[in-house]
Amino acid sequence: MPASEVDALTVISIPVGITDARAVAGAIREGVAAERKAGGADKPVIACVMAPEGVPAPLFLDGERIPTYFFPEEAGRVLAKAAAYAEWRSQPVGMIPDFDDIRSEQAREVCRSALGERGPGWLSADETRKVLTAFGVPLPPGGVARTADEAAELARALGFPVAVKLASHKIIHKTEIGAVRLDLTSEGAVRDAFEKIRARLAEDNALEAMEGVLVQPMISAGVEVMAGVTQDPLFGPLIAFGLGGIHVEILGDVCFRVTPLTDRDAEEMVREIRGFRLLQGYRGHPPADLEAIQTVLLRLSRLVEEIPEIIELDLNPIFALPPGQGCRIADARIRVEAHESRQ
Repeated sequence: MPASEVDALTVISIPVGITDARAVAGAIREGVAAERKAGGADKPVIACVMAPEGVPAPLFLDGERIPTYFFPEEAGRVLAKAAAYAEWRSQPVGMIPDFDDIRSEQAREVCRSALGERGPGWLSADETRKVLTAFGVPLPPGGVARTADEAAELARALGFPVAVKLASHKIIHKTEIGAVRLDLTSEGAVRDAFEKIRARLAEDNALEAMEGVLVQPMISAGVEVMAGVTQDPLFGPLIAFGLGGIHVEILGDVCFRVTPLTDRDAEEMVREIRGFRLLQGYRGHPPADLEAIQTVLLRLSRLVEEIPEIIELDLNPIFALPPGQGCRIADARIRVEAHESRQ
């Protein structure tokens, strides 16, 4: 144990005949005591005693408690967890950044107004954009159009090509009903998309759910990721991050952290997913703007800390552009509920 190349000691006892378990325990205590005196006082010791009688009680030595396990695999897992925890404890303390461009009262008023008018549920597309904009979350230019002419005019102002999507707080999964139209290159195509989305809802007797359409510029570059918020009954808000688009549903490559996030939390989350290699640049594709992704996670953390009425949030996909170009959120939804009802 005094040797510098030894970090911990696992004592394994496997009886091959008639063995006195108490004598084995005594020998382990004596051996550990001798090693402690020789200079290994600060190194962890665990024991694996595969005795016929089952798992023995922990061994005690001068105030030290030596845990014992029946199988070596158990001892190895415990030691690995302890080492990982010690490594985490040794890291520098993370900082919770402040953002001086946040307008929390404006976002809070939007959420409370929606609750007062409609009760708990999903915010409209307009309300969602207002909340995210108030917290500096990077949305692409665009807006909600309530007629085909408004949609065409908005598309002309944005520049082609554009994407046109159903705006509705009642219909969440829009792709399944054909309510997302991409790569539209003319005003006529935008008007046609509006009318087709409207006709589909009328066919399903759901026209009252249509608030209009969201018109945005097409975003084709970057890596698709996602970020979100869910509520845990014990820990409160959890921030989620992973690959976006359909990958999040198929691969489930997502990690979570409890709020409030520190800068170290955000940095670790981005690098923790299995798809991190895609964000580093892969087979000719440029890397993603990691700092911009981390900033989005930190702003989301601040958002749900400031506005407890938000119980679910989904930003998917987020297009992470090359370094220095930031990221853009193509689709977003927010669900609210009165905070008092969860107390």
